[in-house]
Amino acid sequence: MQSQKLTSLQLELLKVYSFEPKEEDLLAIKKLMAQYFSDKLQCNIQKSIDEKGITEEDLKNWINE
Repeated sequence: MQSQKLTSLQLELLKVYSFEPKEEDLLAIKKLMAQYFSDKLQCNIQKSIDEKGITEEDLKNWINE
């Protein structure tokens, strides 16, 4: 069986959890991570829209399909 290495993110999270943070701190970290990845996704979506010349009308049409 092949062992899998942990990613840099996983290693950093293990460091955080090793300190046994309070539940409120864990929730704050989860919110920060969720916001970060949400912002990154929105940025990538906007970049694709700009590169492909997608209009608001195109988006509305796709939603209604």
